[in-house]
Amino acid sequence: MKDLLMFLIKNIIGSDDFEVSEKVDGNHINLDVVAKPDVIGLIIGREGKTIKSLRKILSVRAVREDKTVSINVTENA
Repeated sequence: MKDLLMFLIKNIIGSDDFEVSEKVDGNHINLDVVAKPDVIGLIIGREGKTIKSLRKILSVRAVREDKTVSINVTENA
């Protein structure tokens, strides 16, 4: 899951100015994206459309693996 999310975000923003950490708790996967403030806008998108699409893509893959997934985006301090 982490690799898929990193691939998608890298191609959306066009750089490696972010980090993704993955925490697995049973059947749930929690992905935390930490990025610079100017990059967060690109990840979230207008009215949250980009992040919603990313969540949908990953949830489709998670269902195929009998898991659930959540994505959290935070600003790098």
